[in-house]
Amino acid sequence: MSRKLVECVPNISEGRDEAKIKAIAEVVETVEGVKLLDVDPGSTTNRTVITFVGEPSQVVDAAFLLIKKASELIDMSKQKGEHPRMGATDVCPFVPVSNVSMEECAALAHALGKRVGEELAIPGYFYESAATTEKRKNLAFCRSGEYEGLDKLSKPEWKPDFGPAEFNDQVKKTGATAIGARDFLVAYNINLNTTSTRRANAIAFDIREAGRLKREGNPITGKKVLDENGEPVRTPGSLKSVKGIGWYIEEYGVAQLSLNLTNINITSVHKAFDEASERARARGVRVTGSEVVGLMPKRVLIEAADHYLTKQERSLGISESEKIKIAVKSLGLDDLAPFNPEEKIIEYMIDDASSKKLVDMSLTAFAEETSSESMAPGGGSISAYAGALGASLATMVANLSAHKRGWDDRWEEFSEWAVQGMTIQEKLIALVDEDTNAFNKIMEAFGLPKGTDTEKEARKEAIQEATKYAIEIPLEVARTAYDGLLFCKSMAEVGNPNSVTDAGVGALCSRSAVLGAIMNVQINMGDLEDKAWGDQVLSECASLTSKAEECEAEVRKLVAEKIG
Repeated sequence: MSRKLVECVPNISEGRDEAKIKAIAEVVETVEGVKLLDVDPGSTTNRTVITFVGEPSQVVDAAFLLIKKASELIDMSKQKGEHPRMGATDVCPFVPVSNVSMEECAALAHALGKRVGEELAIPGYFYESAATTEKRKNLAFCRSGEYEGLDKLSKPEWKPDFGPAEFNDQVKKTGATAIGARDFLVAYNINLNTTSTRRANAIAFDIREAGRLKREGNPITGKKVLDENGEPVRTPGSLKSVKGIGWYIEEYGVAQLSLNLTNINITSVHKAFDEASERARARGVRVTGSEVVGLMPKRVLIEAADHYLTKQERSLGISESEKIKIAVKSLGLDDLAPFNPEEKIIEYMIDDASSKKLVDMSLTAFAEETSSESMAPGGGSISAYAGALGASLATMVANLSAHKRGWDDRWEEFSEWAVQGMTIQEKLIALVDEDTNAFNKIMEAFGLPKGTDTEKEARKEAIQEATKYAIEIPLEVARTAYDGLLFCKSMAEVGNPNSVTDAGVGALCSRSAVLGAIMNVQINMGDLEDKAWGDQVLSECASLTSKAEECEAEVRKLVAEKIG
């Protein structure tokens, strides 16, 4: 049920004209669902970095509009600046944020390049993970010669991946564009209890991939060691995909390691923090905390929390909000200033506050909304929520068992159970709103016009499509709630015996969720024309009903035996 999110970070060759920058940046939010996160202009470089995020197809549309607007407003034949560049939109990388692979981002880059070449007649190259050749993976290679060297477009070895292979009059204005896919880059500073830039640099050199220059004798003042080609030999640092230096921050009065984590799949934030802490300790320095510059995907903190919980032999099956708190404290992200997840985590930044969700209501508001004369939320949403409560109770039993005195050797077993319970709970929570959405789709379909034969046919198809969806959602609730019921049974069997009644109540909730969801499946069958599919669904429902009632009875018997 989680959204696919992609970040796009176009760099445009304009950093001085505020009106142009504003016009180019704002165009991305004309695409529904795309959120503009940041606009960072540089006057000296005459370049602006624009960051926005959304679902894959929406982000491609927004990137296309941005490249189009930049080509209209920026004349590369008159552009000057300190930063290397070859086009009005110089680079346009896609970055996976959540539930999206690098391969998918490369496909997005290729789709955008095709449109840019065909519809805008702008040439360009695919780079990094979207590159079509090994050499073109390197952005600097693609951009060699910069704008002034674009007569290379007509050379066979420099034939662009998209757009015209010539430096014609239009290309003289727009320049060329590099479109790519790359990993998320995290700018990460680690705080030290020293004011010494030299000490900070030494630690940075210990861990960064490039390491330090190898020298004869004295490691600081000795003669550089050269290879057979006369190039300096380096002693690599301990972490891959990390760039870094040490510096002193006047504002805070401390030295920091300033790191760029260029691939967080290789070196994560928590891995960099732990390694820096070890290397600093070896040099008599202590890490006091850290800070992330800019935004980050939620998974950065979730993975950090899981890492530190595992080190503490604590259950990983806890809420997202608790994991965020643990990550912030473990990494010392609030060392120099308060850390607000709502302003630092990309997924939280793009939540649509105007979109009211049932699950965001208080318990009282949810009950009052249910009891109102509105037809939604109805039994389907309530069934999903009852199932979520059942899974939550069983997850609580798992977590209490993981932390039970004398059961320390079983923490990992119960942690795995708790993670399973949280997965069930989160899925059912999402289905609370989805069941109401499914009901609304039916109402919208019935409200379609039916004045002509064409309209009648379109209305009929929409009703059938919405009806199927309104059956599929409660069916998924029933399936998931049954998984929750089995989970409750397991916790009644092997969990902390002092919490057996919690597992029992969870089973009652889960069984009600299964049967309630099935009622909603059955009532929505009335308007379904695909009877063969409907019969299959009803057969599954009958099986789920029987198994749920049998399982609930077994749990009640278990509970009764354990409480005497």
